[in-house]
Amino acid sequence: MCNSHVSEATNWCLSRKVGAAPRDKKLGYLQEVYLSSRFKPDMKVLLVYPKTPDTFWNMRHALKFICKRASMPPLGLLTVAALLPKHWDLRLVDMNVGKLTEADLKWADYVFLSAMLIQKESAEEVIGWANKFGKPVVAGGPLFTTSPNLVNGRFCLVRGEAEEIISELVLDMEQGQLKPEYRAAGFPDLKTSPVPRWDLVKFKHYAAMPVQFSRGCPFNCEFCDIVVMFGRVPRVKTPQQVITELEALRGYGWDGGIFLVDDNFIGNKRSTRQLLLELIEWRRRNNSKMTFMTEASINLADDPELCRLMVEAGFRKVFVGIETPAPESLEECGKFQNKSKDLEEAVHALQRYGLEVMGGFIVGFDSDPKDIFRRQFQFIQKTGIATAMVGLLTALPGTRLWNRLMAEGRIIAESTGNNTATVLNFIPKLGREFLVQGYASLMNALYEPKLYYQRVKVFLENYHPPRLNLTISWIDAWAFLKSIWVLGIRDKGRFHYWKLLFTTLLRRPRIFPTVVELAIMGYHFRQIARGLRVAATA
Repeated sequence: MCNSHVSEATNWCLSRKVGAAPRDKKLGYLQEVYLSSRFKPDMKVLLVYPKTPDTFWNMRHALKFICKRASMPPLGLLTVAALLPKHWDLRLVDMNVGKLTEADLKWADYVFLSAMLIQKESAEEVIGWANKFGKPVVAGGPLFTTSPNLVNGRFCLVRGEAEEIISELVLDMEQGQLKPEYRAAGFPDLKTSPVPRWDLVKFKHYAAMPVQFSRGCPFNCEFCDIVVMFGRVPRVKTPQQVITELEALRGYGWDGGIFLVDDNFIGNKRSTRQLLLELIEWRRRNNSKMTFMTEASINLADDPELCRLMVEAGFRKVFVGIETPAPESLEECGKFQNKSKDLEEAVHALQRYGLEVMGGFIVGFDSDPKDIFRRQFQFIQKTGIATAMVGLLTALPGTRLWNRLMAEGRIIAESTGNNTATVLNFIPKLGREFLVQGYASLMNALYEPKLYYQRVKVFLENYHPPRLNLTISWIDAWAFLKSIWVLGIRDKGRFHYWKLLFTTLLRRPRIFPTVVELAIMGYHFRQIARGLRVAATA
């Protein structure tokens, strides 16, 4: 706000420091200041998304090949933006594609901040800078929902999903009576969720666009915080809502990749089928070239018809939390949907249906056998999961794992949210040094060029995608040319790169673009793995 007294009072009200003065002692003063002030009817809100450090997930090394700065824009902030009054003036700063400037902060009346646990350091910098300029900060997202006590600075805390509390928040902002905390009482009906404010996005900077169909997951894995934040009963949007969001993206000229960012896309299979049927018809009607990827549980492989519908609807990739081939570890963490499966066959089945499986793996369970690293390596190589995201177990706040280890006196630090860091926040039964060294060695072996390209070949032997009328864009052509220079000339794995490319051109030329993409992805993970090796020996 412009009034200096209001800024002072608001900053006190937003204080989340441990040991801050009791709020009720100054309540009368705050009301007096607010009620005596004049407020601007049109708020200027700066929406800030903090920088994500270099991990598997930011894809930084791969994005350089396609001239993009980030994988996706921040869907949470764009959804919140759509819930705010239409006449308010909004500005988005994604620090993964551009800088937050002093001019941005001076312009704003309020700063809205959304962050994940891994973005804590950058989020604190934003809060500190906003505090310096006397700008009230409204902070939400996973970091602030589960771990607000970890964040330094003054901010108004928003816990939970915005749809349920946004009206109260907006009213208080307009009246200048912002509360220290807003908490969603439950889980909102997603039919009330609006089309995100895509007009705030600079599309040229991103590789894909995020769309959400559902929130929540029916499973209750011990290490996962999804059920803590979104519950075990999946809530879904209507198929028409999703189609409307896709149409909005088309209206802005987007016809590229879409990431359905659901916690488990098949959490409600009946609703998923309805959506897929609508997507198939929509794609046929519009001749859309949009392709999709999402996250799903391994029981997707049990439903051939659902897999067929996904492929027909344009799904090309699915991320599956496999975690470990050790049954005893699956039982320990409560991943019973995996324990009852032939995991190797399930992965091959999904590949035969035409889906590229990206796998999530974890090492560090109490029940992990001594040879867990060898078993993980063998499983990943045999299944041909080219994109294998392996992480060290981390105890996330609020999870059953956190509560169990806390009761056992084994929590020794807060989680950073980065499961690729060679840091453990609990005392492991296998020993820290054993896990850290073994993890770094596993990652470097998985992405060593010869072994990685061998794994890609295993994937291609099982992969049977639909026949597509693909068009090659200038970005695709540039990515291929850059891969020739980086992977085919400079990289030590150049022999295996050329061997794979020529073999693909001779035997299966129509999947050549997929092979080029996998080669580039392998390069990204190889850079991350090299960093792990250095950290493990430090």
